Amino acid sequence: MAEIEWYFDFISPYAYLQFCQLERLSDKISVRYRPILFAGLLDHWGHKGPAEIPGKRVYTFRQAQWLADRDGMPYRMPPNHPFNPLQALRLAIALGSKSAAIGQIFKAIWADGHLPDNPTGWNSISKAVGVDDASALISDQKVKDELHENGKRAIEANVFGVPTAALNGALFWGQDSTDFLLDYINNPALFDNSEMRRIETTQPSAVRSVGR
Repeated sequence: MAEIEWYFDFISPYAYLQFCQLERLSDKISVRYRPILFAGLLDHWGHKGPAEIPGKRVYTFRQAQWLADRDGMPYRMPPNHPFNPLQALRLAIALGSKSAAIGQIFKAIWADGHLPDNPTGWNSISKAVGVDDASALISDQKVKDELHENGKRAIEANVFGVPTAALNGALFWGQDSTDFLLDYINNPALFDNSEMRRIETTQPSAVRSVGR
């Protein structure tokens, strides 16, 4: 059984959708869940998030809804996006970054539409995971430190987006990379042919000048 590290942020609808896929593959994949702050990746790599680009924002939300409808997944867009996922990420860590707790948090946000940065939504999320005082639980410095370390680990692994599965140094980004990941698990030599190896050495012939 392949053991992957799965970097995710509750802010991403694609992370929710891929989480549901990974749960169905538990006979093939063992997952080490690593909650990270997507905004930290954006800051490090100098990217904008999908919701920060008007056309991409609408496309992203439409596609996520379509994917959920197509695959029969419970899905309800929370009333505001982007939202601040920090409390939800810390809660997942405080609960041991276990699949059951992460699934309950994902469901509360993306199936029931609760916001982790809204007092009412936060209370509903806390109830979903069976915690009476979630705010106290996530205030532990060890929880904050682990989230920070997860972010550092992701950047050191060259993770640039969420969700990302990491296996043997290879990265599989996005909900639509699940089949790609499975092919690699079934064939660890997938990247060993000449064309795959050439990709790693390809250099740009032009560089965009930012700010013009």
